[in-house]
Amino acid sequence: MSIDSNFSDPRFAVDREALIARLRKVLPVQALLIEDEELRPYECDGLTAFREMPLLVALPENEAQAQALVKVCYELKVPIVPRGAATGLSGGAMPHRDGVVVSLAKLKKIIKLDPVARTAVVQPGVRNLSVSEAAAPFNLYYAPDPSSQIACTIGGNVAENSGGVHCLKYGLTVHNVLRVRGITADGEIAEFGNAALDAAGYDLLALMNGSEGLLALITEVTVKLTPKPELAQVVLASFDNVTKAGDAVASIIAAGIIPAGLEMMDKKATHAVEPYVKAGYDMNAEAILLCESDGTPEEVAEEIGRMKAVLEKSGASEIRVSQNEAERLKFWAGRKAAFPAVGRVTPDYLCMDGTIPRKRLAEMLIAIADLSQKYGLRCANVFHAGDGNLHPLIMYDANQPGEVERAADFGADILELSVAFGGTVTGEHGVGVEKINVMAVQFSLSEISAFHRLKAAFDERGLLNPGKGIPTLARCREYTQTRAGAALSAPRF
Repeated sequence: MSIDSNFSDPRFAVDREALIARLRKVLPVQALLIEDEELRPYECDGLTAFREMPLLVALPENEAQAQALVKVCYELKVPIVPRGAATGLSGGAMPHRDGVVVSLAKLKKIIKLDPVARTAVVQPGVRNLSVSEAAAPFNLYYAPDPSSQIACTIGGNVAENSGGVHCLKYGLTVHNVLRVRGITADGEIAEFGNAALDAAGYDLLALMNGSEGLLALITEVTVKLTPKPELAQVVLASFDNVTKAGDAVASIIAAGIIPAGLEMMDKKATHAVEPYVKAGYDMNAEAILLCESDGTPEEVAEEIGRMKAVLEKSGASEIRVSQNEAERLKFWAGRKAAFPAVGRVTPDYLCMDGTIPRKRLAEMLIAIADLSQKYGLRCANVFHAGDGNLHPLIMYDANQPGEVERAADFGADILELSVAFGGTVTGEHGVGVEKINVMAVQFSLSEISAFHRLKAAFDERGLLNPGKGIPTLARCREYTQTRAGAALSAPRF
């Protein structure tokens, strides 16, 4: 699905040749891509249902080059779309047809790692997993661990406020970042937060986390490092009923237990994963829970015992505890491979990202099953169950007429249900273009107006990632008037 090619934003009238000439003065030859075959790989991120060809792609090699190109774009009123590893799943890095995609992939240095202060200063193109690998000799690691951590970058993690399977205990990206350095829309260098625990003035650092490239181009991040626990073990619990599994999640938290990780997968997800990873999951279970405890051996033994008692009382049909580190990693490998595993059994899928109160997980699973029947599309479910973050994987075939639209409608229903259940339209994937319509369901027009005023305070000309994250007021009115069990066919800039 592409953006409506007949739609053009009157704010931007870009002279492409003049722009190329100006950018060639501030960038090396190899840092500017202009030919169609060079631009095509940048037409989408992990949300492949929506695509757009960029005007140009720039790959600055340092902050000075990035700053220079931003100043050129500001002067010529050219939109900028920041891009990291493009593993994002909400279309946040999808190009603007009249804009420059600025890939920060070449800014990939770990500038400083301080094991005493337990911090690392990194450029935005550093992979998430690379931080933990660099910190490992000091018995430290970077806690947020998205499933794509082998490829996703720290800059992208900050832009989307990424989470991961251990976010319940150790927090999202926002809880693990001390400082962000970036370039504002007019080309000025700005810093948010600092290496101390607090900073004077408004908490603009929190604003940068999840800002989706709308407020600044990130060039440097200072992250917290966490000591590795002495021991970690996983309880793998099987359930013959998804309601029991959902209720077990709420019961664990209600018992005052905060596991290091608490994940849920339904039968469709485990049946996709097991042949791919051979994680040892129960193939007869309607749902499984992965509950991890970490700390000292004594702490882990006590917490595992408490979790087992809750799971038994909740009706678990089988409970297994990892006996060594290899088995623990094997259990987690299945969960972390859920997205590629589902990709092996369907031509295409949409990965949704709503969040609901934990106590309503079972209700949502039943509702999703009903929607699957309604739209005639399969759906596998994986959850960051501990914090109610849903990842329904809606399977479809883009080559079959109408299936893209049905998948989009299915996803919109899930997101609207998330809001109706007291939750939100996103947990960690961001809004991008995927959820921009449904923002009108969660927020009032006055709230959307406030978002626009905040955006304008940083980017008065609206050049940074236009058309993402915040819908126009007209778009909100159109969506609320048009939506009657069916989503609009596609977002528009």
